[in-house]
Amino acid sequence: MNIAFNNRDPVYLQVVRYFKEEIATGRLASGQEIPSRRELASKLQINPNTAQRAYKEMEEQKLITTAGNSPSRITTDEAVLQSIRHELLQEAVNVFVGSVMKIAVPVDELLGLVKTQYELERAKGQEARE
Repeated sequence: MNIAFNNRDPVYLQVVRYFKEEIATGRLASGQEIPSRRELASKLQINPNTAQRAYKEMEEQKLITTAGNSPSRITTDEAVLQSIRHELLQEAVNVFVGSVMKIAVPVDELLGLVKTQYELERAKGQEARE
């Protein structure tokens, strides 16, 4: 578990984002048990209250479920899992579009460049796994 914390955003929100990214990429599976609040605080070297706040936020967003004294688990709700993926993709697209709008690139050219770069990065990822 490795999070590079920034100084702009509250730490608990950065922890929530980390979990969202891990869920969206499949590194955390639906129904998978996650560390306790204390374990997380220790692993990330953050205040236990910050870890508690992150878990509370994830529970409110229905990213995780906690039943009684049982360990917290990633949600099994497919709608929530899909919304996480959609949210992260939308954020990335918004940042990307905001930055390329300044260049005034025609959409067709831009889409071609994006497709080419995406395929190159995908091929690199496959080579690294082999």
